[in-house]
Amino acid sequence: MRAVAFLRGRGTLTNPGLDLTRLPIGLDPRGLSLLDGIRAALAFGLVILLHEWVAWPPLLTVALAANLACFADAGGPMRSRLLVLTLFSLLGGVIWGLFGLMQPLGPGPVVPLAGIVIFACTYARVWGVQAQSAGNVLVLVLCFALDRPLSPDQALVAGLVFSAGGLWATLLALLLWRLHPYRPTHRAVAEVWRRLTRLCDDLEDLASPASPETPGTRAMPQDGHRQTSNIKTSDIKTSDIQTSDIQTSDPHASDLQIYDPQIIDHQAFDRHARAHRRGVREAIEQARTVIVDLARSRERISDRTAQALIRLEAAEQIFAALIAVSDLIESEPDPRRRRMVRRFLRRLRPLLGVIARAIRDDSVVDLARLERAMDRSTRRLAHDRSLHELATRILDRVRIGAKLSTPDGYRPGGALLGRASLPLGTRLREPLATNFTLASANLRHAVRATVVAAPALWATLVWSGPFAHWLTITVVLTMQPFYAATWQRALERIGGTVLGGLIGAALAGVATTPLALAALVFPLSIVGFAARQVSYGVFIACLTPLVVLLVEVIEPGHGSWEVVGMRALLTLLGGAIAVASALVLWPIWEPDQVRLELRKAVRAHAAFARAVLCAGPEAEASGLRAQASRGAGLALNDLEAALARALQQPRAGRHPQVESAMVADATLRRISARLTALRYAVETAEPEALAAWSGWVTVALSSLGGDGAMPPMPTAPRSDGLSRLVAQVELLAETLNPSTRRGAETPTPQILPGH
Repeated sequence: MRAVAFLRGRGTLTNPGLDLTRLPIGLDPRGLSLLDGIRAALAFGLVILLHEWVAWPPLLTVALAANLACFADAGGPMRSRLLVLTLFSLLGGVIWGLFGLMQPLGPGPVVPLAGIVIFACTYARVWGVQAQSAGNVLVLVLCFALDRPLSPDQALVAGLVFSAGGLWATLLALLLWRLHPYRPTHRAVAEVWRRLTRLCDDLEDLASPASPETPGTRAMPQDGHRQTSNIKTSDIKTSDIQTSDIQTSDPHASDLQIYDPQIIDHQAFDRHARAHRRGVREAIEQARTVIVDLARSRERISDRTAQALIRLEAAEQIFAALIAVSDLIESEPDPRRRRMVRRFLRRLRPLLGVIARAIRDDSVVDLARLERAMDRSTRRLAHDRSLHELATRILDRVRIGAKLSTPDGYRPGGALLGRASLPLGTRLREPLATNFTLASANLRHAVRATVVAAPALWATLVWSGPFAHWLTITVVLTMQPFYAATWQRALERIGGTVLGGLIGAALAGVATTPLALAALVFPLSIVGFAARQVSYGVFIACLTPLVVLLVEVIEPGHGSWEVVGMRALLTLLGGAIAVASALVLWPIWEPDQVRLELRKAVRAHAAFARAVLCAGPEAEASGLRAQASRGAGLALNDLEAALARALQQPRAGRHPQVESAMVADATLRRISARLTALRYAVETAEPEALAAWSGWVTVALSSLGGDGAMPPMPTAPRSDGLSRLVAQVELLAETLNPSTRRGAETPTPQILPGH
């Protein structure tokens, strides 16, 4: 029970969570897919049972090929899946026959050619998740092919039957998934709306009045004026900040004006932004990718695809408006207004949930009932202009999502995709050329995997045995482009292997006949592949019993405990080699990566500020502001991903650049929220003053991104909304360039070069 609670408290790969220092090895029950398990069981188990009846040895190769094809299938649109799985089946057959034929030649000629294949397979990740998954599994095919020598006739038969097994699994995937071609799109868009529901729920909690006993706060004077904290930014030194203090430090603890009086917990807003905004943005991008792939595969935007695009656009606009609401909550000293916001969010949350379920299940909603609920949501907001406009904007988008889930919903006409679809040759060449540089993590990973796998392959050929290939397989599958991901994969693979091996040995002791062992393949395949997306550790734990039983079927004569012991030993050794190589061979030093991502994030926010503050009203209609907002959000996600890797890397978490980047990340989140609020607000400042401060904010952010020097502050008056934005830009400048702090006696190194 403690282990389950430990895993539940952590983030997952799809939702990293708010604590960047913890590896995202939590469980994701929503990733459970019974259909994947059934397909794998049919593709693999039926052939195993047929072998028990016919007893033709090549059928075992067919079964293994079908199993590996299921393992290589990463899902996605049908057209791209069909292309990847077909290429996997054909290339797998060639690799199996070629290296089986070359195996008697020894390590001399085999290892160099195998190294070229491993490099190509691991470098294939530049084409996306589907190619990455197929490339990794092709390395497994290479390792299995070197287990035993083949004559020319045997090599030809082995290659053909392997391709046949892969195509058999591909055929099952086509038949089972073709029944629901739009289901991946529905799930992806529904996930966006579901995450908006969770974001709304958390915002509702933040809008509630804090306890007066909250430490570190101060009461507001009776006249209602802001009270300025006596904590000066000049008193804070970056080198004094500890990693453990980052998540509890208040980036607003400066000589800037703070809304202490109503006990606003700025740390809670930092945790909220880190826990939800990154996840929603990633879900939006994932849904957009799924929709574009579906449209490209059909060469036409159908009615259903257009509906998905409209729902996604509505969800993205709701996301932007909710960010503006969070800025309003954090900066609002009036408890009555915060109660109004909380009441609105409480009524908005179930509306978002209803639409999320309707999209997921492709069901119909009661539009009249939702209209009444939306009317009640805005009934008490009419006298508050800014809040009423935000609420109306959100509910208009909710109404769009609801109307598309009615029998008479909007049915847009199809349109040719046309130029939106790049030629296949361009889509293949561009990622290869872009990543073919030593600065690319993908190229470094491919070279590292080749260099480390070559000695393991040499050892496999010299000290041959039925289990030797597990060493090379573990090294290649455990190794990832970044150290933190490699360390996480090693922990999950080793733990899952040990646990699954114990289960497999126990099952092998119960099933004593070949037929009983073959029969167990069905439930184990269903369980293993159904849990594939729950977590990698759970997948390995569920898959290892299947491996143990297969060795009993394919390689009789080995005891189950011998199989378990050898697999655990080689997995432990391979995981240690992978982790060590990630630290020693061409590592990407994460503090440097954090600096690069921080510069990109600052520049993206400069572009966002330019689109909001300097562009005219036509920027909203043309989508310029939405595009700039998306760019800023993606840049912040990349920054937080780099921060997470740095905090999980040995000794890197206490690097001054990482510590300051944590503060800068929280500040940029607030700048993004303030710009989003200003995007929908009507500023009351004088036009000349508004232009002066808008220009200063834009130029200041550009200079912090490395484009020029910091401009002097104008003397024009500024509105309340601009004051908060200017304060955050000042805080960001002091964080990135400590020499700009007031009263600084000695210059300190700059976080971003070029300032």
